[in-house]
Amino acid sequence: MKGLMWKLLRKHISAGQLIGFSIANLIGLAIVMIAVQFYRDVKPIFADEDSFISKDYLVISKHVDGIGMASAGEFTSSDVADIESQPWTRAVGEFVTAHYHVGATVGVGGTRSMSTQLFFESIPDQFIDVATGNWKFVVGSGEIPVILSREYLALYNFGYATAQSMPQISESMASMIPLSFTLSGNGNSVTMRGRIVGFSNRLNSVIVPQDFMRWSNERFGSGEDRNPSRLIVEVNSPGDVKIEQFMNEHRYDIAGDKMNSSKANYFLVVVIGIVIAVGVIISLLSFFVLMLSIYLLLQKNTRKLQDLLWLGYSPAQVSRPYIAMVVTINCCVLVLAALVVLIARLYYMPMLTAFGVQGVSIVVSIAVGVAIMAVITIGNIAAIKRKVNSLWLM
Repeated sequence: MKGLMWKLLRKHISAGQLIGFSIANLIGLAIVMIAVQFYRDVKPIFADEDSFISKDYLVISKHVDGIGMASAGEFTSSDVADIESQPWTRAVGEFVTAHYHVGATVGVGGTRSMSTQLFFESIPDQFIDVATGNWKFVVGSGEIPVILSREYLALYNFGYATAQSMPQISESMASMIPLSFTLSGNGNSVTMRGRIVGFSNRLNSVIVPQDFMRWSNERFGSGEDRNPSRLIVEVNSPGDVKIEQFMNEHRYDIAGDKMNSSKANYFLVVVIGIVIAVGVIISLLSFFVLMLSIYLLLQKNTRKLQDLLWLGYSPAQVSRPYIAMVVTINCCVLVLAALVVLIARLYYMPMLTAFGVQGVSIVVSIAVGVAIMAVITIGNIAAIKRKVNSLWLM
């Protein structure tokens, strides 16, 4: 009897409509599942406290027009408080500058050496990107630990050393180079050893410990507190357009091309959100396409359905062939979508491995797909039953 009922009802079923629905639903479901799986695979990058996506550091200064007083480029306490109050700010650090003269002498190539005028700056340790256990100044030790910008070493190796036939220096050998600093000011002068403890990608400066900066400014400087001329800002949403708008409105300059790289990171986050949204929209559209197909199919079979109901078949028996068809189609779509996720993951995982990402199980993504298809299937079944019941009551 079931076979006869199905033969009777399938006459007006359009294979093209069902295939179209299946393809649309497969595309939408696969996009959602791939986006969920991709997000879970890259989540360690987002969650890592040192992630280039979860946060970034901007070194900012006030814009300089023409020739002006040095104090014009300083940040006041209200300026700092304004930056700290922004929603994208995690922390703000102030650059403290040495208020005295610094001369540096570097011995390279045996008896050969070079001398230059230099400057010192210090910032809170939390903003330093060099891992070292010797970042400490001890009064009376006669030694100054310093962190240099990695760009300075590159300029020496590929600029000055090449032109002057001087030996090139590796980072590992830098700490062994004879280095001395002559500090003078406030009627005092002293020469101290220098020790390079690391090179920074974040800070384009010569950084010394804050303990040393306080001690040296009191001895060789005026001793008075000055406002910082540069700030380092830790932001929690790299690339946010509001950051650039704020900087432009206040005429603050950002060192390097940090905003360009941060925009790329921010764009990645936005794209993932858009992809998930597109997948959900496609799934919803496919759901309505199937609903429309079912309603048209039921409408074409209205006479036959009424005849079956008058012959004594219950609404549940009449609905069962359509429900079985919908469940079968949705299950096939779910299986195919899971296969698409596995194939897509085989393509993008090698690229994520370069960032140290190992990936996670696809169980959650499949569970998301099952949940979506369960909702769609329940909606389809409810619509079929409601339509058949309405014929029963006619």
